[in-house]
Amino acid sequence: MLSFLYLALFVALPFSQAKLHRSKRSTCKLPSSTSSSNPQPTSTQSSGSRVAAAWYAGYHSSDFPLSSVSWNKYTHLTYSFALTTGDTSQLEFDSSDATLLPQFVKAAHSNNVKALVSVGGWGGSHFYSANVGSAANRTTFVKTLTDFASKYDIDGIDFDWEYPNAQGIGCNVLSPDDTTNFLSFLQELRQDPVGKKLILTAATSVLPWQGPNGSPLTDVSGFAKTLDWIEIMNYDVWGSWSDAVGPNAPLADACAPTQDGSATSAVAAWTAAGMPANQIVLGVPAYGHSFYVTKTAALSSSNAHTLNAYPAFDESKQPAGDKWDDAQGSPDGCGGTLAAPGGDITFWGLVDAGYLTSNGTAAPGIDYRFDACSQTPYVYNESTDVMVSFDDARSFAAKGQFIKSQKLLGFSMWEAGGDHNDILLDSIRGAVGF
Repeated sequence: MLSFLYLALFVALPFSQAKLHRSKRSTCKLPSSTSSSNPQPTSTQSSGSRVAAAWYAGYHSSDFPLSSVSWNKYTHLTYSFALTTGDTSQLEFDSSDATLLPQFVKAAHSNNVKALVSVGGWGGSHFYSANVGSAANRTTFVKTLTDFASKYDIDGIDFDWEYPNAQGIGCNVLSPDDTTNFLSFLQELRQDPVGKKLILTAATSVLPWQGPNGSPLTDVSGFAKTLDWIEIMNYDVWGSWSDAVGPNAPLADACAPTQDGSATSAVAAWTAAGMPANQIVLGVPAYGHSFYVTKTAALSSSNAHTLNAYPAFDESKQPAGDKWDDAQGSPDGCGGTLAAPGGDITFWGLVDAGYLTSNGTAAPGIDYRFDACSQTPYVYNESTDVMVSFDDARSFAAKGQFIKSQKLLGFSMWEAGGDHNDILLDSIRGAVGF
């Protein structure tokens, strides 16, 4: 679940620390993660019925108002974002309108939907490390969040720290002790009279968080005891930072030319580290990434209008996405500006731009390919040389079937407003069995 400021930083970051982290696994255990005295999740949501969720971006509410939400199709909705600040006693909303939050909570509760707030995001994780970096700060941050939860009558908090002990946007505070401190903070929050009743979740990368040695944790059992669930952000696996056009949100990647992460490998990594499958929610994207690809690279030489797999693209000609995309020259979140547009395009944006028809299938004159390996689609406009890797109803159904077969807790979509006529939402709900 990345917010709206990210693209330019990828050129400066090692690939293993860009977007969703995919570095090699090695041993790194948290000292207290196996302690039997750690509190168990005590909210009523801790491993019960399946989760059908999405993040609601407050900053897009003018285009996607609360009245447009299909409340009856969700069990949980998460308002995004509250931002961390340099003052541990304060949260900020920035472009997510704080005045809308009470209306969000009221609408959710009137529809029997749990209302959560996501803290952090790509552009709001700057001060997470400092906020949990000392015992005094952890105690203050617990009070900040519990006071916040009580003030707005929310049911839970989603921790979207991008990322503990790994740089995200490019100017976040970091510490080798981030994951250790994060766990200590969560344990303290669970001991609080308000905190123990909250639904506590965390949006994660495709590999477990990095430990003090910079490698993914091999024991996350302490987090499993304090969080109700995690949402694995299985998207932005391939994008403009990659060497070729690849799947935004691959279901599998064993047959791909390189293994950069997938739902299959992510669930395997997290469960191997001690996160139970029934505490894993799969994050799924209602958007894709656009690329400038020449016809020679895009199309098969032997079969006209057949798209090649993993074609090369021209990174100097990044296409713009839809109206929600970050424009060239917009703030990058670290005091600079973006050197190119983000290139992100929502599912509704694909319809508006003429790539897809109103029913979500490829429009006339648009080349389409469904990749059997990743179980994701691509579209290509030969008149503009723009290719988009994205998700459609077929790929969402495949992800839903995976959730069901692996006995995961459910799904969460980034973002609720990115869909078109609930095509994606209805597909994954049906496949999971809601």
